[in-house]
Amino acid sequence: QVQLVESGGGLVQSGGSLRLSCAASVSIFRINAMGWHRQAPGKQRELVAGITRSGSTNYADSVKGRFTISRDNAKNKVYLQMNSLKPEDTAVYYCRVDLLSGATYWGQGTQVTVSS
Repeated sequence: QVQLVESGGGLVQSGGSLRLSCAASVSIFRINAMGWHRQAPGKQRELVAGITRSGSTNYADSVKGRFTISRDNAKNKVYLQMNSLKPEDTAVYYCRVDLLSGATYWGQGTQVTVSS
C-alpha cells in the first residue's frame, strides 16, 4: 500500500557528501517515525538515523556529527545529509517508515560507495 522511493546514492570520495531522499506515498500525518538503515556486505543491517513525528532524532554513534536526518512534511519526504563520508559508510541505505497503525514499510535501497 505504501510506496517508498529512495534516491541520492552514488559514488563519492572520502570526505565528500551525499544527500539521500525518501519519498513516501502516504501523508506525514499517518507516520509515526521515519528512518534510515544501512547494510554493508557481510554485515547486519543497522539503524543509521531516525526521526519521530515530534521531530526527535537519533543517530548511530558511528555517524553522529556527520549525518543529519530531516523531513519535509509538505512533500512527505525524509532526507539524510551525509557529510565527511568515510569508506566505512559504504553500504546499501534503506528508508524505513513506521505508520501510526503499526505497519512498517521499507524502500528498495540505494547504494552509497565511498572511495579511499
